[in-house]
Amino acid sequence: MQKNANRKLPSHPQGPRLGVALISAAIVLGTMTHETLAQAGGGANPQAAACDHTTHSHGCTDPTDTEAIARELQNPAGSLASLTFKNQIRWYQGDLPGADDESNYTLLFQPTFPFPIGTTASGGKQNLFIRPAFPMQFDQPTFGPSGFKDVTAFGDIGFDIAYGVTQPNGFIFLGGLVGTLPTATDNRVSGRQFRLGPEAFIGQSTDWGLIGIFPQHQWNVTGWSDSQHSTSEVQVIFNVNLGEGLVLSSQPMIFYDWVDNQWTVPVNAQVAKTVVVGSIPVRFQLELDYFVEGPDAFREEWLLGINITPVVPNFINNWIRGL
Repeated sequence: MQKNANRKLPSHPQGPRLGVALISAAIVLGTMTHETLAQAGGGANPQAAACDHTTHSHGCTDPTDTEAIARELQNPAGSLASLTFKNQIRWYQGDLPGADDESNYTLLFQPTFPFPIGTTASGGKQNLFIRPAFPMQFDQPTFGPSGFKDVTAFGDIGFDIAYGVTQPNGFIFLGGLVGTLPTATDNRVSGRQFRLGPEAFIGQSTDWGLIGIFPQHQWNVTGWSDSQHSTSEVQVIFNVNLGEGLVLSSQPMIFYDWVDNQWTVPVNAQVAKTVVVGSIPVRFQLELDYFVEGPDAFREEWLLGINITPVVPNFINNWIRGL
């Protein structure tokens, strides 16, 4: 396949600006909320929460222990409330005319507010989760009779509802439902279906890192598209802790489309660093994907992600428990 050496960047100027503005606002709001609660004696310090809920045998006595916070943020069943902003730039390739020239920027916002529900008989920490993911897509390429057209629109909302347990020995289990809501503001970037299916995670937290596997599946349930949807996703997680909040990892997300009998397979590498900004712990993460398998007509080739996750007080859980 002939490659275009002059790969373009997404041209929409508002996307990165919106991402920076939202991330800055989240960190400022988190800092103000923390300071207000601290002055009121609310005891909702997110750093202290990290220490209280740190898994495995890593003791936490310092409320600014970025190593402990980095460990807890890796746990899909962890106890920390956080706001994740994923800034993703994608470059595409394929047999369709002009496919190799396409790219786009996506801002994905995923808040996580776990609901602690006590411990198991063996001392495991239990949490319930409702985790939505809100995508804003800029210059998303869509193909029609006149070729590719770029679309800027709010996308379909993904979500999961799950129950998770972290045992004292570091064993982690999570199970629940994963789904997609047809909320896109432009049908060209929407699946036009409500989709739902199971998810599970099994992993082990150790002194040196985290290993685990996170399979999911979704089917079409209802909607205004008659097409069949049956897609499996498996995320393989391998994290290595280097100390002081620095983590190297590989977390490829492998897809299989059962309708088209098509694999999508990336090679993934990530590096993350957790620091304290003001009084708020923040994880900065850089990830790179290269897709070695996908649909021939049109598929992702590269993905560059800059992800920022401030840890915030769990004000939703605090509000519910205060009712």
